[in-house]
Amino acid sequence: MLLIALCYPREFRGREPFGAIRPRPPHLHGPLALKSILVVLLMMAAFFAGQPPAKVALIAGGFLLLTRIVRSERIYREIDWPLLLMFAGLFVVVAGFEKALLTPDRIAAIGRFGLDRDSVLGLVTAVLSNLVSNVPAVLVLKPFIGETGQPQHAWIVVAMASTLAGNLTVLGSVANLIVVQLARADGVTIGFWEYFRVGAPLTLLTILVGLWWL
Repeated sequence: MLLIALCYPREFRGREPFGAIRPRPPHLHGPLALKSILVVLLMMAAFFAGQPPAKVALIAGGFLLLTRIVRSERIYREIDWPLLLMFAGLFVVVAGFEKALLTPDRIAAIGRFGLDRDSVLGLVTAVLSNLVSNVPAVLVLKPFIGETGQPQHAWIVVAMASTLAGNLTVLGSVANLIVVQLARADGVTIGFWEYFRVGAPLTLLTILVGLWWL
């Protein structure tokens, strides 16, 4: 928040900040809101109980779609299908890269470039996360974690760096792309460099703190 205030001081001045955005009035549907809260609480309980996150998320999402109040067509119209297709395509490309290029010999050779050090692993994770997005980047790094000698600690470093590296550029996380597209639909354009001027120092500071903490 401090970085945003320093980079965009005009937005925080005057009696009507953020006046360019006119949000639509919220519409609260009590039963659906209560159902959503209950599903989220059950999901959290299942996560802490050790259930597979993917299975829990699929079951919870399917249960939320089962409703007579809102027609399914209305929900499907809200899905950004091109963005979803692009994200699915990233996993296809990453899987092809892993199968075609990451042979055991290459994995062992790349693993000798210092990936057992937290600083190197964090830097590689951050850079890779902004080339193919942070979730596919974790899949690319999976074969190298076993070469570090401390896979549990290495996974924690990758989780930290890939999550925080999503703030570096618009391409760092699919969530960023969703926000940028929704903002454009409301007439607000968020450019690459405009985002980077805040994302770069924020990512650098948070990853350094994360490496120090770990």
